[in-house]
Amino acid sequence: MKPAGDRTDPELARLAADGDDRAFAELVRRHQEPLFRLLRRYLGSADEAQEAAHEAFVAAWGALRRYDPERPFGAWLRTIAINKARDRGRRIALRRRLFGESLQEQAAEPTWRDPAPLSDDALIERETLAILDQAIAQLPRSLKEPLLLTVIEGLSHKEAADVLGLSAKSIETRVYRARRRLAEQLSRQADNR
Repeated sequence: MKPAGDRTDPELARLAADGDDRAFAELVRRHQEPLFRLLRRYLGSADEAQEAAHEAFVAAWGALRRYDPERPFGAWLRTIAINKARDRGRRIALRRRLFGESLQEQAAEPTWRDPAPLSDDALIERETLAILDQAIAQLPRSLKEPLLLTVIEGLSHKEAADVLGLSAKSIETRVYRARRRLAEQLSRQADNR
């Protein structure tokens, strides 16, 4: 019998659907980091992303019998994760309306601090990335999702179209608009400093 690490995602999904916990653990190991990165940028918060990733894996576990092995497992999982991020985004927006902006700002703060001092370059890079992540999180869903899937996750326009249920041309147009909107937003922020 092949070790779990030597199996393809569809093989692991079939084994996991039949109750093999180790097969599902291998799927989680393979996909947890890229899924977390996608969700962190989508939601703008590491804590929210971690919760959404957990919800996505739980939902995937429950839906394994419906997984089509002809479709890439990563795309199927991203579809579930984006749906969980949408749900979580609605809850964040509701909390923001009910409790004010300060709750959202607190959620965006990292819950841990690196004890090692950062060089000036590393500090600038971290701040720049935080500004970019915040700007991406503020994009409308219709622009944010194609941008994250193609530019950040490296999916082709066709693969992103499959995940989002759109045409490849729609993805191309939305990525262009997202980049333009980000450039405008970042330019305004730089002018305000």
